[in-house]
Amino acid sequence: MNTLTTFQGYLSRLLTKFDDLASNYDDTMTYSPELERLIDEYSSFITHEANKNVWEQLIHEGNDELAQLVVNLRRQSARCVAIMEKYRALKLLNHHESMTDYFKNIESSIESEFGSFHVTAKSKVLLVGSGAFPMTLLLIAKRTGADVIGIDIDDEAVQLGRKVVEKLGEGLNVRLEQSPIENIEKLNTVSHVIFSSTVEQKYDLLDQLHPLTRNDVVVAMRYGDQLKSLFNYPSREVDKHKWRKVNTIVRPEHVFDIILYQKA
Repeated sequence: MNTLTTFQGYLSRLLTKFDDLASNYDDTMTYSPELERLIDEYSSFITHEANKNVWEQLIHEGNDELAQLVVNLRRQSARCVAIMEKYRALKLLNHHESMTDYFKNIESSIESEFGSFHVTAKSKVLLVGSGAFPMTLLLIAKRTGADVIGIDIDDEAVQLGRKVVEKLGEGLNVRLEQSPIENIEKLNTVSHVIFSSTVEQKYDLLDQLHPLTRNDVVVAMRYGDQLKSLFNYPSREVDKHKWRKVNTIVRPEHVFDIILYQKA
């Protein structure tokens, strides 16, 4: 892709594919292989070093059409990731689970989620945007013994996620809820919070969390800036009277990066 026109045209074609596959979801696995291929292609595209310079040029010469394309791509790709998690859950529950490149990328990033702020068996972890295949929560609970909670606004995702936990998380302290963040039981005991990168209102929710959480809470905000903003909601400035940035974990090979916050 050596021209800006070609690059933008490719993005437009990707959006059309995402639109089609999102509208085709019918609670079955019919379109699962096609969506997995598209998500894997998209993941490779936004982490490819050669595409970053073209993206910067395109943004520099940006126009209203490009700005709207970015918004639509981000929203539809996030929607399709949620659908693909449902496909993965359905595959597991129907005994033919497989692993896509996207999921390998995500799972390999969980190791360094909190940097030096280690999760232990005494921790209580909240994941905002847990999805239908709550692999982050399962991995944290399995490796640390921590008490983990996931919330999601999608009832179907929560129901599938509970079945996945029942199948893979026997004996683990994992709970999934379809609940507003302020209604989480004993929210003031949560020690670590993770915001999924595809949660659009994550910074608004971060502000909402401030008076409801303990003073030493650590927040891992998954985000994507520059080219990665096509696949993730980007970072934003925070109220410095409420939150302070304590670390930024940038991984060029991963689909999202992480900012760690603590209370100011």
